[in-house]
Amino acid sequence: MYMALSPGALGLKVNGLEDAIALARDNGYGGVEIGIHEVAALVKEHGAAHVVGMFANASLKPAGFGLPMQWNGPEDAWREGLKQLDELAACAASIGCTRTMTWLMPGSNDVPTDDNRRFHIERFGPIAEVLARHGCRLGLEFIGPKTIRDRLRYPFVYRMLDMVELGRDIGPNVGLLLDCWHWYTSGGTLDELGRLSNEQIVYVHVNDAPRGVPLDEHVDNKRCLPGATGVIDIVGFLQTLQRTGYDGPVVAEPFGSPASWAADALRGCFEKAGVRVG
Repeated sequence: MYMALSPGALGLKVNGLEDAIALARDNGYGGVEIGIHEVAALVKEHGAAHVVGMFANASLKPAGFGLPMQWNGPEDAWREGLKQLDELAACAASIGCTRTMTWLMPGSNDVPTDDNRRFHIERFGPIAEVLARHGCRLGLEFIGPKTIRDRLRYPFVYRMLDMVELGRDIGPNVGLLLDCWHWYTSGGTLDELGRLSNEQIVYVHVNDAPRGVPLDEHVDNKRCLPGATGVIDIVGFLQTLQRTGYDGPVVAEPFGSPASWAADALRGCFEKAGVRVG
């Protein structure tokens, strides 16, 4: 595992890849998320070796990129997105960035559960095939809090192992974007977490939850820096992840903190867990 910077997850705005790399380097991260369209433009203009060199010179890895297409919209937009995804995934792979991710709503007001499951498999199956051609993996994030589920008429996937099962039905290169806040608010346990393998975990987010809030009353945008409150057992979470053999990025996502604070908080959690930062 290694610490990775996602400026967006911290509510930070950076002036392109060069600034993001500098911010990650100066604060001791091991990797940084990329904007795949910007990287594609850089690769087209300067070549993949140039972009690889930007990361290598800062001793950083390109950690991952958000799935760059509208997967749940009109079918024609989805099909056009598939064509563009082929080029973008090839570009990402050319610089050694093979992890992409997105999130799924835990229900619908319009689509019954079984129909919704079929829709997700039909939409993500071809996406996974395109990604697989370039050695890329897709992480799907489940959304845990009951405060969101209660607003939706038809329930869908909101627990970790159910998302693993959905990913298995979509394709062999599909796993989890595992967020410890959603894991906690969905009632996840360390025992369940320990059943996972490295191959089932594509990306990891960590953050803490505010004190004094009952489990079923947490609100999605109310989060804290990793380890700040101790409400979520982040030490146990990281130790269990280590036993799964997870070797990918760990990103702080408290929705609003300086990069230095997030790095210090992450580093402190790794140290308390006795987990070596890769």
